[in-house]
Amino acid sequence: MMPLRSFAVRRVRTWGAALSLPLVFSLSGCATSQSPDPLESWNRGVFSFNEGVDAHVLKPLAEGYVKVTPSPVQTGVRNFFGNIDDVWSSVNLFLQGRFKEGAASTMRVAVNSTLGLGGLIDLATPMRLDRYREDLGQTLGVWGAPSGAYIVWPILGPSSVRDSANLASSMTFSATTLVEGAREDNLVRLLNGVSTRAAFLQATDLLDGVALDKYTFTRDAYLQRRQSLIEEGRPQPGEEDEAPQPRYDLPESDDEATPVVPAASAASAP
Repeated sequence: MMPLRSFAVRRVRTWGAALSLPLVFSLSGCATSQSPDPLESWNRGVFSFNEGVDAHVLKPLAEGYVKVTPSPVQTGVRNFFGNIDDVWSSVNLFLQGRFKEGAASTMRVAVNSTLGLGGLIDLATPMRLDRYREDLGQTLGVWGAPSGAYIVWPILGPSSVRDSANLASSMTFSATTLVEGAREDNLVRLLNGVSTRAAFLQATDLLDGVALDKYTFTRDAYLQRRQSLIEEGRPQPGEEDEAPQPRYDLPESDDEATPVVPAASAASAP
């Protein structure tokens, strides 16, 4: 049985995020298509804080992780956390009314969780069971919820009023549900964060070299990508006759190309 203290910590984290959502959504009317960033002053301050955390903590950890961890182990870690994410993606696909994709995503989870040793080995991709990265923010967008103001959260990185609804669900539906104890919970979160950061080392190095205003570049890239993912999830007339569009998500292996859209912030989790 899970210790009472650990259970209480998890519930406080989850409900704390959930109870903060009404305040977040009260800001949705502040943003317009001409001014998507009414909180820019706050956001720039948090962005600078996140950059400092990345420069002094996350990036060094990620670089050390890449140096000391064999490539197959890195791939296995990414596959494991990706398989957990696929569970929540499947739920959101069904919520969006995309039942065919939801069934395929569910089958992907079943294959990798059983034959793939709990998700450490990705056997579903060679079987043409594609990965979908869907979350509650995308689901709300598919059903017409406006994006609202752009928000940068401490440590968590870039978001929006609508996408902030995913905070509580992402804390609940994560790999931390598989462990007991606050210490183990934090270690799992740290491993996930370092693994994710390691996947974007090259992308963020490129961003440092080309962006005159890193904050503005990151904000615009985030908002454009989120909108494109939402449009992709909406049913279009005659879409059954069209070829599926490519996805640009996290690399599935070390041999894949660097993602087109860089990590929005050092501490963000796409």
